[in-house]
Amino acid sequence: MIKPVMNSAPMDPINFKRKINLAWLFKMALRDSRRNRGRLLLFISSIVFGIGALVAIYSFRYNIQNDVNSQAATLIGADLTISGNKEPDAKLQKLLDSLGDDRSQERSFPSMVMFTKSQSTRLVQVKALQGSFPYYGSLETTPVQAGTSFKTGKYALVDKTLMLQFNAKVNDSIKVGQETFLIAGILNKAPGQTGISAGVAPIVYIPMQYLDKTGLITTGSRINYSYYYKYNNKTEVEKLAKRLDPVLDKAGFGYDTVEGKKEGTSRSFADLSRFLSLVGFIALLLGCVGVASAINIYIREKIQSIAIMRCMGVKASEAFLIYLIQITGIGLIGSVAGALLGTGIQHLLPLVLQDFLPITISVSISWMAIWQGILLGLIISILFALLPLISIRNISPLNTLRLSVDDTTTIRDPLRWLVYLLVLLFITSFAYLQIGDWIGAVFFTIGIAIAFLILTIIAWLLTRFVGLLIKSSWSYIWRQGFANLYRPNNQTIILTVSIGLSTAFICTLFLIQQLLVAQVTLSTGDNQSNMILFDIQSGQQKAVADLTRKQGLPVLSEVPIITMRLEKVNGKTGADAKKDSSLHMSERAFNYEYRVTYRDALTASEKVTSGTWTGKAEPGKDIPISAEERFAGRINAKVGDKLIFNVQGVMMNTYISSIRKVNWNKVSTNFQVVFPTGVLEEAPQFHVLLTHVPNNAVSAKYQQAVVKQFPNVSVIDLGLILNVLDELLGKIGYVIKFMSGFSILTGIIVLISSVRISKYQRIQESVLLRTLGGSRRQIFAITALEYLFLGALSALTGIVIAVGASWLLARYTFDMPYAVNFLPVGIIFIIITALTVIIGLLNSRGVLNKPPLEILRSNS
Repeated sequence: MIKPVMNSAPMDPINFKRKINLAWLFKMALRDSRRNRGRLLLFISSIVFGIGALVAIYSFRYNIQNDVNSQAATLIGADLTISGNKEPDAKLQKLLDSLGDDRSQERSFPSMVMFTKSQSTRLVQVKALQGSFPYYGSLETTPVQAGTSFKTGKYALVDKTLMLQFNAKVNDSIKVGQETFLIAGILNKAPGQTGISAGVAPIVYIPMQYLDKTGLITTGSRINYSYYYKYNNKTEVEKLAKRLDPVLDKAGFGYDTVEGKKEGTSRSFADLSRFLSLVGFIALLLGCVGVASAINIYIREKIQSIAIMRCMGVKASEAFLIYLIQITGIGLIGSVAGALLGTGIQHLLPLVLQDFLPITISVSISWMAIWQGILLGLIISILFALLPLISIRNISPLNTLRLSVDDTTTIRDPLRWLVYLLVLLFITSFAYLQIGDWIGAVFFTIGIAIAFLILTIIAWLLTRFVGLLIKSSWSYIWRQGFANLYRPNNQTIILTVSIGLSTAFICTLFLIQQLLVAQVTLSTGDNQSNMILFDIQSGQQKAVADLTRKQGLPVLSEVPIITMRLEKVNGKTGADAKKDSSLHMSERAFNYEYRVTYRDALTASEKVTSGTWTGKAEPGKDIPISAEERFAGRINAKVGDKLIFNVQGVMMNTYISSIRKVNWNKVSTNFQVVFPTGVLEEAPQFHVLLTHVPNNAVSAKYQQAVVKQFPNVSVIDLGLILNVLDELLGKIGYVIKFMSGFSILTGIIVLISSVRISKYQRIQESVLLRTLGGSRRQIFAITALEYLFLGALSALTGIVIAVGASWLLARYTFDMPYAVNFLPVGIIFIIITALTVIIGLLNSRGVLNKPPLEILRSNS
C-alpha cells in the first residue's frame, strides 16, 4: 500500500466572502477579450445602425424645434390671421377693419387658368392679395422685386411648377377668368408653403383690385376670406386673439397667431419624428436580437474558460462581472460609433424630407441626442446581454471535465424571468415615448412577443420532430444535413428567431409601404369618369352639357350641390357642444359649411350600414337624410336623431334615416350628407358634371373650350391628379425606404453575426467528418442543406408574421382594404434564404480549406 506524502504544502483556503476587486475584474475582462475583440465588435455592430438612426432623428427633432421657434413668424407671415369660408357680415367686417397697426386681406379659391401662348389650361389656387403681406418673410420670386411689384398693375405671380410644366416665361400672359394678366415673376415659395402643397395645388397670385373683373365670384363659389394683421406691440396679440375667439367662432371664422402656428407646427413635426423614431426603433430591436443571440453563443464558447476560472477560486458573481464588463465596454464602443453615424446621417434627413418641410432646417450637432443615443445603446447592450450572462452563475468547475456543453440555463431561475420582464418593460416604455399612447405601445410589444414566441415554438418543434422525418433511404448527405438541426449544440432556435424576426420586421415595413402607396385608387376605365367639371351655375348647366356632347364626350353624371350649415343636433347647438364635453360632439361640425346633394339612389361607392335608405321625401314631414358614418360619429348621432340645417337662411328639420359607409379612396362625387329628392330642387345651387376623356389631346382640347366659354367653371383632370399623387406617394415611399434601409442593414448584420457565431459549433463536427474521410464536397453539401432549410423556414415564418401584422394594421389602423403584391415578398424570401446559405458557407470556408489538425490547433 502506498502512503500519501504528508509533507506537501496544503492549499490555501478560498475565501468566498472576500470583497470584489474591480481593478482585477477589469484586467481579467481585458485579457479574456484579446482573442475575441473582433467577434465582440461584430456582435455589437448589430445595434450601430439602430442607434445611428435614432440619434439622427433625435438631432433632427431638436433642430426642427429650434428652427420652428425662430421661423414661426415667417410660416404665418403676420402677427394675427383671421380666416373663414364665407363673406363676413357688416358687423364682423367693421370689427375686422378696426384691428391691427397694418392690415392686408386675401381671397383664395380654386379656378382654371389659361396660358395664352400655348392655350394650355390648369386648375390652380388663385390668391387675390391686397396690402403689404407678408410682414415676415417674403414671397420668394424670380426676379426678386416681382414679389412686391406685381401689386402695382395687372400682373400675376405664377408657381414655378406651372411655369416648368407649360414652358412659360416671365412676361408671358395668363388668363384668369375673363381677365388676362402679364406674368411678372415666378413664385418660388410663399409663407407656409411646402414642395408637396405646390405640386398638389399650385398658386397664382393676382392683385385684389382686379378680382371682380375676372367674373369668378359667383353663387356657390368656394372662396376663403383671409385677413392679415401686423402689431407693433406683439405681447398683446395672444390676449386679443382669446378675446376675439367667441365672436369669430360664432361667425364661423377662425384665427391663427405666431404662437399658435408654432405649437401646431411643432405638433405636426412631433408626429413625423415619432413615426421616424418608431422605424428607427424597429432597426434597434433587430439589433437587440443580434446582441442577445450573439452573446448567448459567445458565453457558450467561454464555458470551459469560465469553468477553469471557477476551479481557480473565481466566484460565480466575479465571472459574471468579468463578462458584463466586456459587454458594457463593447456596447459603449458600438453606441459611440452609432452616435457618430447618426450625427452624419442627420445631414441627409433635411434633403430627404425637404418637400414636406415649410421651413428651412438647420443642421447642427445635438449633444442631447448624442448622449441619449449612447445611453440607449448601453442600456440595450446590457439588458439584452443579461439573458445569456446570468447563465454564468450556473457554470460549475465540473464543466472542465465535460466534453459536451451542458445547457447552463434553467427556466426556474427567477433572475431570468426578471430579465424577461425588464425587456418587455423597456420595449413598451420606448414604444410609448414614440407613439404617445400606452394602448398602442402595449399592443406593439405584444405583437413583438407573439412573433418571438411563434418563431421559438416553430424552431422547438423542428428540433423535436425533424428526426422523425428523416428516412433511412435518404442519402448520407441529406440525413446529415437535417440531423444538424436537432443534434446537441444545434443553432436552430437562435438562427430561426434572429433570421425570422429580421425578415418579419423588414417585410412588414415593405408591405405597409405598399399599402400606403396603393391607398388611393383611381378608376380610369372606359366606362368610368376621369374628368370632373364643377362650379357650373344653374343657368349654365344645359350649355355645358351640350358643349361636352359636341366634343364627342359622354355626360356620365350631373350632380347638384347645395351649401348649408348644421345648426342643431337633437336640440343641441355648437355652443352647447363647446360647453358640455359629455355630449361628445365636435364643435367644429357646427362651423363647417357642408356641400350636400339630393338623389333617390345610392352610388357604387356607398353602402348603408344602419337604418333604411329613403330616396324621396314626403311633403309636410321631417326630411329623411343619409349621414356618412364618420360625420355621424363626429356629432355623436345615430339613426332617428334629429338635425336642423340652415340652407341659405331657411331652417330645415331633418332626421337620420340611414348611415352610409363611403369609399373615400375612390375619386367620385362623395358626400357626408345626402338629401332625398323633392326638397332642395329650388334651393340656390351649382352643379358638377362628370365625363370621360380618352386621351390627353382630347382632354386639352375640351378644357380649352370650357375655359373660353365658361371661365368660372373649374375642371379636375383625374389623369393629372393621378400623376400628382404618384409623385407625392413616390416621395412618401422614398422617405419610408430611406428609413427602412436602417432596418434592412441591421437585419443583414444580424444575419451575418448569427451565422458567424455558429462557427464554433460546427468546427469539431466538420473536423471529425474530415478525419473520418469525409470530402470537402460532402461537408459543403451538408452545410448548404442545413442553412438552406434554416434560412427558408425562418424567412417563410417571418413573412407569414409580416403578412398577419400588415393585415391587422391595414384593417384596424389605416382602415383600408388589404391588397398587396406578393411577388416582391417572394423575392425577399429568396434573398434572405440565399444570404443565409452564402454566409453559412463562407463561414465554413476555413474548415474546408485547411487540414483538420491545423484547425484544431488554431481553435484550441
